[in-house]
Order: sequence, then structure tokens, then C-alpha cells
Amino acid sequence: MTGVRHKPLDARILPRFSGVRTFARLPHTTDLAGADVAVYGIPFDTGTSFRPGQRFGPEAIRSASALLRPYNPAWDVDVVDALSIVDYGDLPVAPGDTIETYRRVEEALAPVVEAGVLPLALGGDHSITLAELRVLSRRHGPLALVQLDAHADTWDEYFGQKFFHGTTFLRAVEEGLLDVGASVQAGMRGTVYGPEDLDVSRGLGFTVLTTDELRDLGPAAYAELVRKRAGERPVFLTFDVDILDPAVAPGTGTPEVGGLATHEALAFLRALRGLRLAGADVVEVSPAYDGPGQQTALAAANVAWELLALHAVSRR
Repeated sequence: MTGVRHKPLDARILPRFSGVRTFARLPHTTDLAGADVAVYGIPFDTGTSFRPGQRFGPEAIRSASALLRPYNPAWDVDVVDALSIVDYGDLPVAPGDTIETYRRVEEALAPVVEAGVLPLALGGDHSITLAELRVLSRRHGPLALVQLDAHADTWDEYFGQKFFHGTTFLRAVEEGLLDVGASVQAGMRGTVYGPEDLDVSRGLGFTVLTTDELRDLGPAAYAELVRKRAGERPVFLTFDVDILDPAVAPGTGTPEVGGLATHEALAFLRALRGLRLAGADVVEVSPAYDGPGQQTALAAANVAWELLALHAVSRR
């Protein structure tokens, strides 16, 4: 660790509406010296099956993140004092070519993971997570997955495609990237093609909770379940914004009614104190479908900040 400390611009000196848009107004650099965390975008939406536009998600999240402040009272932590964080920019993608995008993302992300820097991705559709898991598993071995999402994403294919945002976690299991017995998928809801849709995930070994089951458990019991499953294993936490109800987060590709409010999502995240994060992402923000106040992007930016607070507190 060098003496370098990366800090955001001070909004008491430079107003929040000024400056180049980076995540939480943090410095943009690809020099990882002194960095604990690298926040980066993967602007890709070729893996979507309904509403596209997630390629513009990282840009929207960065813009909304200008409102974030260093101290998080819910965690009692000053995130930028506890962590040296950089905005690493966007990783290279190949629009229209998922396989080539995976290759480019894996190559570009490898230096971050090899440096021992926590990677936090801003998506992008949920297909991008497979490339992240590939890189992280090379360092950590099979990961415990904590997935907050309206969909399990364990289909085998869609229109003959093996790699799109609905197949991500089946492919990850097949490639040995996940410890399924240590993994929890929560927030599943909405109409499906048949009862086997969720049975596939359970058959793979995932613990699967519908939105109703998640609410019935509550944050404390949910976190106890996650900690029991994950144990001391390194965790990848993926947050798909479609776990939120489209009434509060309309800007996403596959909206499902009956989702969480933002205060519920924050409560479930805050209950996860103590998890050993190896990496995380916030995905599926499609700003073209967002409201005039960009409430989906704002929610995503705050979720990312909560994940950084979780990492900061868990390192104590």
C-alpha cells in the first residue's frame, strides 16, 4: 500500500453539478497504486431479451452518484476515509458480440483482480456478470453468490443463444465459477413459462427465495441465512435493479410488478454486515425508460455506495 489516497471532489468547494462525471466524483484513473476499490462501467446490452439501453447505464449511474456524500450514518462509516476508491472508467466491449465482449472484459479486469483491488461494476445487462465471475474465480476459486434479482437467470438458452442475460448463472455453474451450496438467489417474482423455471435453480443447488419469501423472512433472518450458506467463502454480490418495483425503478429491461421499495432493498443490504466481498455489480439500468428524476439510476448509485460501505465495515 502506497501513501496515495484517492478522494472525491469536495462539494463544499466545487458544486455537485460541476466537474467531469465520475462515480461519486471520485478521481478517474487506471493507476491502481494505493487503491482499495475500483468502480468501473461495462456499457453492454447485447444480452438483453426485451428492453435495451443498459449500455447507457454506467453513464446514468455516474451522473446520479453526484449526490452521494462520504459519511453513511446507517453503517457509521466514512466510506472515503475507510477506502481508497477510484473510478477505473469503462471496460472495452464489442457491441453485438457477447463472446468477444467477455474476452475484452476478462482481459481488462484481470489487472484489477490481480492487484487485490475490489472490483465494483456498473452495468450493463446481467450477461456481463459471467465475465466478472470468470476473472474472480481464477483468484479466489468458486465464489458464493448473493443475488438480489427478480429473475434467477438460469435458463439454458433463448432463441438458441447460450449467452444472454437470462443464462448467466447456469453458465457460471457449468464453468465451476460458483459454490452453489453457498449461494442464495432472492427476490424472484413475476410470471414464468412454467414451474420448472425456478426448479432449475433449486436443482442446481441454489437456495432460492421469492420476493414474498424474502419479505416474510425480513432482513435479519435473510442475512443469517446468507451468512450460514456463505460461511467464510469469498462472496460475489450482484444487484439487478429489477428487484425493485417498477413504480420506484422503471428504468430497467425486464420490469416485474410487486418488487421491493428502495427502503426495503437498503435494509436487506445493510443486514449483510460482515460478508467477505470479492466483488460486486449493480446491473440492468436502462435510462431511456427511467423517470424524469432518473430515480432508477439514483437507486443504483445508492446501492453501489451501500456495497462500498458494506466492504468498508466488513474490513474492520
